[in-house]
Amino acid sequence: MSATAVVTIVHGRRDHLALQRRSLARQTDPAAHVVVAMDDPDLEVPDAHVVHVPRLPLGLPLAAARNAGAAAALAEGADVLVFLDVDCLADPALVAAYGDVVRDQPGTVWSGPVTYLDRPPSGGYDLDGLAALDAPHPARPAPRPGELLHDADPDLFWSLSFACHADAWLASGGFCKDYVGYGGEDTDFGRTLVVRGLRLGWTGSARAYHQWHQVSSPPVEHVDDIVRNAALFHRRWGEWPMRGWLDQLEQQGLLVRRDGAWAVAAEALSGWTP
Repeated sequence: MSATAVVTIVHGRRDHLALQRRSLARQTDPAAHVVVAMDDPDLEVPDAHVVHVPRLPLGLPLAAARNAGAAAALAEGADVLVFLDVDCLADPALVAAYGDVVRDQPGTVWSGPVTYLDRPPSGGYDLDGLAALDAPHPARPAPRPGELLHDADPDLFWSLSFACHADAWLASGGFCKDYVGYGGEDTDFGRTLVVRGLRLGWTGSARAYHQWHQVSSPPVEHVDDIVRNAALFHRRWGEWPMRGWLDQLEQQGLLVRRDGAWAVAAEALSGWTP
């Protein structure tokens, strides 16, 4: 395995993974690819290291899957770990940019700007034209190419695209595997990094492009996960994460407040199918 490994967790999304693989093949600094298949036992990815993890009773183990991918990469000698969401396409300089800044400043966990793409045209996304669509998500820092931002807000950490040195990953302890399903684990990880003495930063040279897919806002299909993981976060940190989603779900009648906490309003979901 090369010194840098890209870790991608996936359940389904075969087309998105295939195009991500094409973007990784165009990197100026090639990297090994570790693909963690969650409850996807038939997934085979030529020239990638595939790790299979089962679904848990409560749902997909997103946090534990990232840990499993990192463990596989480290076992084969990677010193830089790049985590890339399966929906993300990598700019040709992403791997090299992450590798350079991680090796230069290994005590910092680095994130890169991500552009959310519109629905693809009939012929699909043109990898040569992604740079012209660059418009990073407004809710996250967006340094310019070549620019670094230090001491970033841990509550803005996201796992769509980030990288760290092997030593930093080991010092972090990885994602808290008690989070199962959607929501909460990213903010928990960001805060854990700070507690463990690591820093967070953003590099403008590691740019990615998120492929369009249907979403709901708030993500009502994940309401059970969100409530469960929010309660876990509250137990660990004394605060409620995802307040925007929790408030919106309450306003829609899908959640109720009980004794200062949220609970799924089962009567409101009686006729609702995710």
